[in-house]
Amino acid sequence: MQSARQFVDKLGTTLFLLAVFVFILIIGYIRNGPSVLAPDTLLQIILIGVANGAIVALVALGYTLVYGIIELINFAHGDVYMLGTMLSLTMVTWLSRSVFGVVRPQNMASGEVIFVLVATILAAMAFCAVLNASIERVAYRRLRNAPRLAPLISAIGVSFMLVNVGLIWGGASPLNFPNLVPPTDIFKDVLGIKTSVFFTIKDLLVIAITMPLMAGLQIFVQTTKLGKAMRATAQDRDAAAMMGIDINLTIALTFLLGGALAGAAGTISGLYTNTAWYFQGFRGGLLAFTAAVLGGIGNMAGAALGGVVIGIVAAACDFMFDPRWTQAIVFATLVLILVFRPTGLLGEELPERA
Repeated sequence: MQSARQFVDKLGTTLFLLAVFVFILIIGYIRNGPSVLAPDTLLQIILIGVANGAIVALVALGYTLVYGIIELINFAHGDVYMLGTMLSLTMVTWLSRSVFGVVRPQNMASGEVIFVLVATILAAMAFCAVLNASIERVAYRRLRNAPRLAPLISAIGVSFMLVNVGLIWGGASPLNFPNLVPPTDIFKDVLGIKTSVFFTIKDLLVIAITMPLMAGLQIFVQTTKLGKAMRATAQDRDAAAMMGIDINLTIALTFLLGGALAGAAGTISGLYTNTAWYFQGFRGGLLAFTAAVLGGIGNMAGAALGGVVIGIVAAACDFMFDPRWTQAIVFATLVLILVFRPTGLLGEELPERA
């Protein structure tokens, strides 16, 4: 009976997502004509949406991890992601000039680019992981048992502090992130397929980095001893402590993992958009939080699905409508889905208490 209910629930989720996408296509058809229904156009929308949605999903996982274990919306998380982009830009510039003696990073040789990319993403992950864990230790730990409004205000305050750090670090204007990945079209230049669909090595790189990170997180939480401690703490913090689990260490580890994913997302975002800006954490964090709520807050698979859904909806809106309407349509989609599925697409995972 339970398996049948799960099947019906998954089928309903799939059909609902298809209905939302079909509704957007119908509006696009009315506005732009039959060209929006061409297979090449639909494939292009999906590819762009998956690439952008994967970045959103990485940040969303940080929100959902923290909420799942201490039921806190960490509003500073988007700004941790922004600082990851800032650090990545600094690392790329420093490594290219100081280590390889190349003034323009995009002029580095292929081997040098690979080394710089690996070193940068690891440095960004480590920096943001430590930063996020430090925020938990300084700003949130003492408020863990306080009324819910107190840690929420603290999170907003930390967010403002990090925004100003980004402003001092990079200035008020958007910065150019070096284009290290060549804009080679995989379909035309590599596979020799004549098509209007544009899918570059940069798009493939985004998916190739984000998917293993998300899969690795899922495996870590489900199979390792520390992952089991995280799940036990999320279920019942007091009972987990009585069973010998170090609650403070487990929660710090959760912030560490969320920060590492935000750092990776910051590097990937810089490489993909070729932009670093002190205010990018606001929009990125808002979209990521929306993805977490859309998929089911506290549900890791839901956060990943929510990110991809938002990416595809945003790509469809950019193609079919004025891009200035994209954010409004994304949030309208969130409202529409929550009206019919209040716990999100895959359901909200909350602590189960006896």
